[in-house]
Amino acid sequence: MQAVSNPLPAPVEAEDGRWPVRRRKILDWLINDTRGERYIDNILVEMCIRLQAAGVPVARATMHFRTLHPQWRGARVLWRLGMQKAEITTFGYGVELTSQFLNSPMNDIFSGAAEVRQKLEDETTSYPLYDELRGEGLTDYVAWPMDHTLGKRHVVTFSSDRPGGFDDEHLTFLRDLMPALTLVTEVRVKNILARTLLETYVGPHASEQILAGATTRGSGATVGAAILICDMRDFTKISDLWPRDDVLELLNAYFDAMSEPIERHGGEILKFMGDGLLAIFPLITPEACHNLLSAIKEAQAAMVELNQFNEERRLVQLRYGIGVHVGDVMYGNIGSHKRLDFTVIGPAVNIASRLESLTKEIKRPVLLSKAFVEMAGCEAGLESLGSFPLRGLGEPVDVYAFPEP
Repeated sequence: MQAVSNPLPAPVEAEDGRWPVRRRKILDWLINDTRGERYIDNILVEMCIRLQAAGVPVARATMHFRTLHPQWRGARVLWRLGMQKAEITTFGYGVELTSQFLNSPMNDIFSGAAEVRQKLEDETTSYPLYDELRGEGLTDYVAWPMDHTLGKRHVVTFSSDRPGGFDDEHLTFLRDLMPALTLVTEVRVKNILARTLLETYVGPHASEQILAGATTRGSGATVGAAILICDMRDFTKISDLWPRDDVLELLNAYFDAMSEPIERHGGEILKFMGDGLLAIFPLITPEACHNLLSAIKEAQAAMVELNQFNEERRLVQLRYGIGVHVGDVMYGNIGSHKRLDFTVIGPAVNIASRLESLTKEIKRPVLLSKAFVEMAGCEAGLESLGSFPLRGLGEPVDVYAFPEP
């Protein structure tokens, strides 16, 4: 293995003049013809196919990216000879501490090496990865960094199955692609990061609206939606009595129990509000109301499991209140000139909020409005509690209770 810390060498043109022409065609394609391609994996596949056609014996290639994602530390994009679609693998946080990573050429590149090269026909190779590649019939391996702006380093690797591996002209060909490939990947990574961050903080649908240009105050639309507002009970007391780390763990586990069923059934969580959340199920989906009910049922079961787990660890039992209504909401940007929130407002949201508050008074964890129950057609499975005056509303609202688990 050869790990290099000096910059990439200057290009050397092949004597017959064919390599510069072929290289120029791929460079032109990378710079000019990939503008309409959003996805890095598709670019990697087509680039490798073009390299093969140009006479560069690439049989395997990977790209390794560090990401900003709440679940994943990074991702690998893998192409092998004959594949028309790349394989994408994600890696969780802490992968950089594993022996698999530390005992790999990736660690060399992320530690500062400008190149790692290994002839795989030499059986004295040092890393387990090389043995795996040799077992696949590969003969050569090279890895280079893709250095994006602000010190963000990613990696690309190429492997060959040609007897003797890559020759000098092949490596020169590949090295000369690196500046263009780095630029092309940085644009896509930035797009992915922007989308990931928006989805993380405002949800998938709102992120689509924002990326499509809904960035001015007041931009938005009126949509019909089933609305769910949830709040944890006694959170202030819990915060006062329990250590900070325990409180955060309890709160995150509570949100997992509530959020995952909502998202699994097509709901969109628009915001977390301290110990509460606001979610909608757009009525453009015919089964929106039934999906919301399924989400509540699964969330209740998840909370039972969570409280059993907390009891075993001598932690506090968590309670909650959920209010559900249906109606038209204004969905869009609200806020100051410089700080906006993409959310929903309107009388329907207020009713759902009042129903959530009512759960504290009548000691029933899930309350639904008659309007929602009628639209869902689920009255037979619920308990009618009668009419209740809600703060700020002129007329009492007929209220139903969802069965407890």
